[in-house]
Amino acid sequence: MEKGKIKVTVEDIFPVIKKFLYSDNEIFIRELVSNATDAILKLKTLINLVKFNKKIDYLIIEIVIDKENKILKIIDNGIGMTKKEVKKYINKIAFSGAEEFLIKYKDKNNEYIIGNFGLGFYSSFMVSDKVEIISKSYKDYEYAIHWICDGTTNFSIKNIDNPKSGSGTEIRLHINDSYKEFLEENKIKELLIKYCKFMPIPIKLGEREVNNPSPIWKKNTINVKDEEYLNFYKELYPMQIADPLFWIHLNIDHPFKLTGVLFFPKIKNKIEIQRDKIQLYKNQVYVTDNLEGIVPDFLNLLKGVIDSPDIPLNVSRSYLQSDESVKQISGYITRKVADKLEKICQNNREYFEKNWEDIKIIIEYGMISDSNFYSKAKKFALYPDINQKYFLLEEYIKKANKFKNNKIICFYTSNIENQNSYIETIKNKGYKILLLDSPIVGHLLQKIEMDYKNINFFRVDSDQIDQILKNENKNINKNTQKKNHPTKTNSYCKITIRGNKKANSKSKIININPIKKNLTSNLTRASSKGLKPHS
Repeated sequence: MEKGKIKVTVEDIFPVIKKFLYSDNEIFIRELVSNATDAILKLKTLINLVKFNKKIDYLIIEIVIDKENKILKIIDNGIGMTKKEVKKYINKIAFSGAEEFLIKYKDKNNEYIIGNFGLGFYSSFMVSDKVEIISKSYKDYEYAIHWICDGTTNFSIKNIDNPKSGSGTEIRLHINDSYKEFLEENKIKELLIKYCKFMPIPIKLGEREVNNPSPIWKKNTINVKDEEYLNFYKELYPMQIADPLFWIHLNIDHPFKLTGVLFFPKIKNKIEIQRDKIQLYKNQVYVTDNLEGIVPDFLNLLKGVIDSPDIPLNVSRSYLQSDESVKQISGYITRKVADKLEKICQNNREYFEKNWEDIKIIIEYGMISDSNFYSKAKKFALYPDINQKYFLLEEYIKKANKFKNNKIICFYTSNIENQNSYIETIKNKGYKILLLDSPIVGHLLQKIEMDYKNINFFRVDSDQIDQILKNENKNINKNTQKKNHPTKTNSYCKITIRGNKKANSKSKIININPIKKNLTSNLTRASSKGLKPHS
């Protein structure tokens, strides 16, 4: 038996990385800005550890477009690189400088470092014929370096005089003619807003900063006002006109780190394909709005942001990897939503009832699809009647129509106008009627019937209604007959016989039925002879 090692040459793997690692070529802007962010965060760590003493007025990332020369520049004033580090981190594919930095300075509050796989830089070759790196390390004694690569496995590197004061890195992309759109300021701004809108370092394009480095989900809820939540909602979804009904601020440190804000929008009765979905971030870097697995299906109707450094991503950082931590996150989010809804229902029932029509589709969908949510939702799911009174299920059961064998029949209508004649028929018989008109309520009622064996729901226009009412009428008639014609029973009375003063009085219990019978017979005979009984 022969044994050996599989060899993968750079010449073989490099074209694959450039063309197939990322699904969208526009992702290069996210990867390069993420690298620039990491460079600045690393420098901030060194400053905090007093390993770098120079004063820096403002840490920032700049995006510069040189349309004439077809060059796009990403510039940071972060930690910079030495010649040795460029050879180590750039020339070696899949070697993560960020990961190495995290290991070296672990437990130093570095959880916001973004890099992981050591591949993001190579996304630049998806849109460029040539890429240059000009970098100056924070170490004073090191030269600045100039690295050039034309998209093959060949590169050149040399020491140069520092072209600017201070440390930092400048990436120059010589944009391919097929991708001239990436030399348009509006296009770059669009991508920065999509992928880098909440990165923790200011990003400047032209004369303006285009991102929000301190989004509210990173803040303590005590310090955030309602107005800030509403403004943040509009920042996320500028095309949304109506304000959200309410929101949930997520914040957990164990067993995983997760922050975020989920908003309840007005939905009404239509389940539509949501254009404005929940956005997933990892360390404030946009990943995707496809949250299958991490957010239960019914909560995809919500809007907002979820951010977690512990979310497992694939190599391109574009998709979730399914594992146990994803299930834990999903369960946590479900519990937090249920707890928030229960709290609102208990503390502000009037407000909850007022907005029920706008959120019921989310809650009903959740009760149908998630057994844990269903159990919790019993404490806040509402059931309105045709008089616009709202009940929890347990509240309604106490007032519901109870039939024979202690069976509870709940009549409901899905359309008051179209089913009015049926409603009147049932209402006139004294029965209560619910108004349940969402498109999925039928499935929920089936689930409730399985949970509560003594409850049945019938729509007012159901074919079974006549039979139900007919059977109940029979039952009522039998009860009425029993009341009007009671079973004959013996009647007794107590008669006391008085003796003389010396004798004791005696009591005797006698059956008076024969007496009543004889008395009735005598009165009848007397009446027939024209005689009148004694008064």
